[in-house]
Amino acid sequence: MTPAHRPVAARRGRDRRARLLPPAPGGPRVTGPRPTTAVVGGGIAGLAAATALAERGVAVTLYEREAHLGGRAGGWPVVLSDGTSVTMSRGFHAFFRQYYNLRGLLRRTDPGLERLTGLPDYPLQHSSGLRDGFRRVPRTPPWSALGFAALSPSFGLRDLRGMDPLAALPLLDVRVPEVYERLDGVSAHDFLDAVRFPPRARHLAFEVFSRSFFADPRQLSAAEMVLMFHIYFLGSSEGLLFDVPRAPFPAALWEPLAAYLVRHGAGIRTSTAVEHVGRTADGGFEVATADGQRRHDTVVLALDAAGLRSLVARSDRLGDAPWRDRVARLRNAPPFLVSRLWLDRPVAPDRPGFLGTSGYGGLDNISVLERYEDEAARWARRTGGSVVELHAYAVPARASREVEQKRLLEQLYRVYPETRTATVVDVRHEWRSDCPLFPVGGYGDRPTVRTPDPGLVLAGDLVRSDLPVALMERAATTGFLAANALLRRWGVRGQTLWTVPGGGRGAPLRALARWGERQTA
Repeated sequence: MTPAHRPVAARRGRDRRARLLPPAPGGPRVTGPRPTTAVVGGGIAGLAAATALAERGVAVTLYEREAHLGGRAGGWPVVLSDGTSVTMSRGFHAFFRQYYNLRGLLRRTDPGLERLTGLPDYPLQHSSGLRDGFRRVPRTPPWSALGFAALSPSFGLRDLRGMDPLAALPLLDVRVPEVYERLDGVSAHDFLDAVRFPPRARHLAFEVFSRSFFADPRQLSAAEMVLMFHIYFLGSSEGLLFDVPRAPFPAALWEPLAAYLVRHGAGIRTSTAVEHVGRTADGGFEVATADGQRRHDTVVLALDAAGLRSLVARSDRLGDAPWRDRVARLRNAPPFLVSRLWLDRPVAPDRPGFLGTSGYGGLDNISVLERYEDEAARWARRTGGSVVELHAYAVPARASREVEQKRLLEQLYRVYPETRTATVVDVRHEWRSDCPLFPVGGYGDRPTVRTPDPGLVLAGDLVRSDLPVALMERAATTGFLAANALLRRWGVRGQTLWTVPGGGRGAPLRALARWGERQTA
């Protein structure tokens, strides 16, 4: 295998207890006639699957209905009212250091991850004036939790005394899938009630995890929230600080990866929606688009929940009846709003690049893009202004969009009062409702990477996985797992993966958690 075609080696972060997941043994590349695979969906999951397959000699065709790649982390060009060409996206994304497999995907074109830059803190602010952050919190468990409690102004001695330690013990030893067996039937809201978690810390800390799923804590499975707590806090020593791209998503991430895929022989068909996937008499698949049909040996469906539901409903020969019913029951999280404003004057110099907020109506966070993104920084330098982005997660489905957009702007004025006198040079509002919902009791019904047909696999953050991964990392990991499942059919060694540890850190904490399970059984 030549260096140009050698897959990038997997790499862990600073956590020496990170878990290595080697693939099934096999050869380095396919031999004989090249098998063909259609990857439907050009988000993170589809790009991960396409990359692992193309690197090993599979003839990949990637279909993406949008004109750009990256899915929910994609971006597209717009022209502002002042004539400036800029890149719009669906909002801020944090690339945590626990995202081993996503970062491994990005290393294909950026071995040192130089296109990412770290933000100095993960600051949080409540409308009461309470502020918190994670910069000074130790990264290694259990000192991370103890340090947070000791350093956080949202914890007091009375708060700690009021908690129910027995109810909190599941946090000490999170194992997948056991955490779902125990907590999937409880909402995140009810779990926090049972723990009697301090209200102030609950708003500033735990709701950070639940809101990351674009869902109200009353709708979200407690197992998902507890898993998030494990991934970022008590199960990993990577910490809660994160990186962000230095440039807009297309330039920093996806355009280089698209060129990499093309060099490995992949075909990329953007602006091409797949209308139907059928079976062929020889065991393959026909993928139909507006341009006609193409035959492929195998298929990866890497779509969002609505896209997967719709395509499977139109492709009546895929899978079996129980599997199709499971796909049909997938649900979307409530709508969310991203408002990006180009202001004619700067925000105060001490404003962070990212701020999580609570208690400000529907406002969940504020980003000041020129603090880290080169395109926004150029615009800000030239105009003397600022580029500010506002997020509102889990907006009620029947809410008036115009009203919500105005409310979000009013909340910005509350948090950053200096913006009240700024003129909005331009604004873009992005309304979307395509994130998966992980409802109470829904884990067992979610589809997995493998389907009833071994030539058809799924990938994406909606896919059920027995690994401790979530959000963008779940998308990348299931993309690689989908590729590995197909590569195994051809006797080819797939992608090596890493995850955070699969249980509590330290025998005493695990023993304490098991004792708690027996007490509450």
